Order: sequence, then structure tokens, then C-alpha cells
Amino acid sequence: MDETLTIPARFCGPPTSGNGGYTAGLLAAHVGSPVVEVTLRRPPPLDTPLAVVRDGDTVRLLDGDALVAEARPAVPDVDVPGPVPPEEAARASERAPVLAWSPFGTCFTCGPDRTEGDGLRIFAGPTGDGVHGAAPWTPAFGDGEGRVEEPVVWAALDCPGYGVLPAGTTALLGRITAEVRERPRVGEPHVIVARLDGADGRKRHTTTALYAPDGRLLGWARAVWILVDPPHS
Repeated sequence: MDETLTIPARFCGPPTSGNGGYTAGLLAAHVGSPVVEVTLRRPPPLDTPLAVVRDGDTVRLLDGDALVAEARPAVPDVDVPGPVPPEEAARASERAPVLAWSPFGTCFTCGPDRTEGDGLRIFAGPTGDGVHGAAPWTPAFGDGEGRVEEPVVWAALDCPGYGVLPAGTTALLGRITAEVRERPRVGEPHVIVARLDGADGRKRHTTTALYAPDGRLLGWARAVWILVDPPHS
């Protein structure tokens, strides 16, 4: 029998589909590689058992016959943005575009409508150089050992990349490649840094990095975002 996974409605991105980073992290756990590339092919449905199908090194996520996402091993070939002081991250977060306008206010990672302890409430804003962004993050929940679960770390590495796109931009995650080197501890103040790497038509490329209180790199993600029309249009 095929394995299955289900994305609970709590972990949404847009209101009716899964958060891209969280979904990718769930699927990445089935690949068995420290670095995994996940491509999202359609909005992941919520509260629906999805089949996990293996084909060599590739793992596919299916909703019936429809391909939702596919994951494969990747190599750690990435230049990550360096850390910034927590106070700089806090100032950048106050300028986060999603605090002024968010197309997905209930997003698990960056939705301003989520309450503390329910969503992550990571609001990445520009640092001022036109390329980088940052946000502080003190995880509020985790597993029984006080560590953040890995799919949640993927979610935390996801949306800060959206935070370095121009204000008023609506985009959806198309692909994410990530490595979680160490899961962060609940209750400790971390910093997430994001960098805008370039544009290609409707695609935007970003890199994010998660740093521990002592400056250690805990994880990173490289993402491709696809520009879309705002939901109200």
C-alpha cells in the first residue's frame, strides 16, 4: 500500500490550501536526504489523505491522479545570507509588507491574522539595502523534547523569502530546496534572514537562513516564487 500524509487545516498558506513550506517539509521527510528539493505542482488540499508514491529517488504526492508535489535529493550548493543582530531583525520586522497588506492573512507562517501560539507570526521586512530582509522568531511550540518539528522549520524558512519581494506583490511558492541542520529550541530567540537573488519573468528567486541565538546556522532554504494576481482580482 502507498503511504499517505494529511495537511491539517491549521497549516494553511492561502485559506484553502497547505502552506508551501510546511507541505514541502512533510514530503521531504520521505526522501531520506539531508538536502531536499520540493516542487509544488498545484495547491495542496487540506484535511485530505494524499498518497506518497516513490519512484527511485523521487517521491511524489498525489491527490487521486493529480500530482500535488514532487521531492528529490539535492546538493548543499548555496550561498546563504549572513546573520544580523536581533535588534536589526526586530526593526526590519516592523516594516514587514504583510503588516500593511497581506493577500493571505491566515497563512500559518506569516499571516498577521493568526494568534500567538497558533501561527508562527514571522513577519520579515526589509533591512534597508533593497536586497535583504530579516525577522526575529522565538518558537512558541514544538515536540515533547522542546524542539521545533522539522516541517514547521521548513515553514519558517519559507515565507521570509516572500518578505523581500516588493510591497503589494502576490506570489506563491513554486519550488523550495532546504536543509535543516538542527531544529531550533522552543522559547529561544532566533533570527531569520532573507535575500532576493533575482527575477526571471514571473519568477522571483530568494534564499533564507535561520540562525540560533549564538549565531550558528540551523537551516537554509532556496526558493522560487511565482507571481500571481491578487486573490480579490
